[in-house]
Amino acid sequence: MRVLVVEDDPQLRGQLTGLLQDQGMVVDAAEDGREGFYQATEYPIDLAIIDLGLPVLDGVEVVRGVRARGKRVPILVLTARGRWQDKVAGLEAGADDYLVKPVHPEELLARVRALLRRAGGWSQPRMVCGPISLDPATQQVSLADTPVELTAYEYRVLEYLMLRAGEVVSKAALAEHIYAEEEERDSNVIEVFIRRLRRKLDPDDRLRPIETLRGRGYRLTLDRRPLPADSR
Repeated sequence: MRVLVVEDDPQLRGQLTGLLQDQGMVVDAAEDGREGFYQATEYPIDLAIIDLGLPVLDGVEVVRGVRARGKRVPILVLTARGRWQDKVAGLEAGADDYLVKPVHPEELLARVRALLRRAGGWSQPRMVCGPISLDPATQQVSLADTPVELTAYEYRVLEYLMLRAGEVVSKAALAEHIYAEEEERDSNVIEVFIRRLRRKLDPDDRLRPIETLRGRGYRLTLDRRPLPADSR
């Protein structure tokens, strides 16, 4: 997942970036509203975390401008302003959720994961497609209740495909969402990750969970399954 952090406090910006990277996310960062607006509208991000009290361009204006461009990316606003009017202003501008500073790391991560799930049409904490289960909170993957060991990049590819189960995802889109901006991107390496995932998730070559559509990309073909009521 690729997350944008727009925060003018360099210490907090660094803390948030490190926290999200430790969770395997790709992070872009901006220190003012103008740069944040540019990245939010020009970069292929999956979620934006935007401070309201930004220099150059206020955070509310950034959110409003992103929505005016037709961008539907989930937005979590941060604010040191505890008044309900400020929270309402952020939500009315188009934000999906908000947190009041100081931010507790675990709460921020929980809200980020929830927004990403909802954007992908998932309501439960674990994503289950056929016999494959993925828990974003623990980054554990299992096949028919048997744990599957994945590398960091294999996990990123599978998570992105599961969030968009049934959709066609191009190689370029996968590269944009699993690599940081400064990393070299090689679409041929994506093919390697896909082959490895197929071997690990379909050792008997019967499940065939990932379909290749020549010239278009890949699609996770397994049906989404709701979790049993007692496991949610």
